[in-house]
Amino acid sequence: MDTLRLISRNKWTPYLYVLPVVVLILFVYAYPLVSILRYSVMSLQGTKEIFVGLANYAFLRGDFIFWKALQNNFTLLISVPVLTVLSLLIAVLLYERVRGWQFYRSLIFMPFVLPSVVIGMVFTYLLEKDGIVNSILRGLGARFAALDWLGSPSLALPTLMGIITWRELGFGVVLFLAAMLALPEELNEAARLDGASWVQEHWFVTVPQLRPVLTFFIVNEAITMISWVFGYVYVVTGGGPGFATTVLELYIWKYAFAYKAYGVASAVAVILLAITFVAMQFGLGGIFREQED
Repeated sequence: MDTLRLISRNKWTPYLYVLPVVVLILFVYAYPLVSILRYSVMSLQGTKEIFVGLANYAFLRGDFIFWKALQNNFTLLISVPVLTVLSLLIAVLLYERVRGWQFYRSLIFMPFVLPSVVIGMVFTYLLEKDGIVNSILRGLGARFAALDWLGSPSLALPTLMGIITWRELGFGVVLFLAAMLALPEELNEAARLDGASWVQEHWFVTVPQLRPVLTFFIVNEAITMISWVFGYVYVVTGGGPGFATTVLELYIWKYAFAYKAYGVASAVAVILLAITFVAMQFGLGGIFREQED
C-alpha cells in the first residue's frame, strides 16, 4: 500500500510544478477572454450593467461604419501577396551574396525595429499635402505628381498600405534569407549543372523548400493586417478622411474610450478575435501539413 501511495504521489508531482504557470496563463488569457464575451452582451446604463443579449451584435449588423472598417481591414490584405513577393525577391538577391549584402540586410530590417507610431509620424511629415515629398516634387517641376496622399479618400488607404508594407518588408527579407542560408547548397549547384537558369533555379529549387516559412509569413502578415494596424491608422490618418481608413481596431477604441459604449466595443473585439482565430487555425494547419509532406 505504501508503494502504491508513493507512486500515486509521484504521479501528480510534475503537475504541481507547472500549476503556477497554468494559473498565470488562465489569469492573463482566459479571464480577459471571458470578460470580453460577457461585456459583449451587456450595456452600461449609468453605473449599472444591463444584459441586452445580442443587441450589440444587431447594432453592428446595421452600422455602416463597422462594415466600412471591416472592408478596409480586408482591403489591407491585398498588400500581403505584394509584401511576400517583394520580400522573397530581395531575399533571393541577398542570398546571392552581392557585395555588401550584410549591410543591405541590416538596412532593410531597420524599419521593422522602429515602433509603428514613430514610422507613422515620420510618414505624416513626408506625405502630408505640403509635406517634404510634395515640396520636392514641386521643386522638380512635377506638380502633377504632388498629390494629397493622406487627405484623398481614394489615396489614403493605398498610401497606408504602402507604409505598412515598407515597415514589414524587413521582417520578411530577414526571415526568408535566414531560411535560405540554412538550405543545402548542393541542390542549387546540381540545378545549375543541369543548365537551369537563375529564375528556374530559385523557382523550382529554392522556393519549394521555403513553403513552411512562406506559409508562416503569409499568415503572420494577414493577422497583422487584420488586427495590428491601429498605430499606423491612429497616427497617420486618424481613420479619415471620412471613414476611408477606419479599421476595426480604431472602431473598438472609439466606442470603448470616446463613446463609452463598452458593449459595442466588446462585440467588435469578439468578432475580430474570431477572424484572427480562424486565420491562425488556417495557418497552423497549413504549416503542419507542409511538415508532414
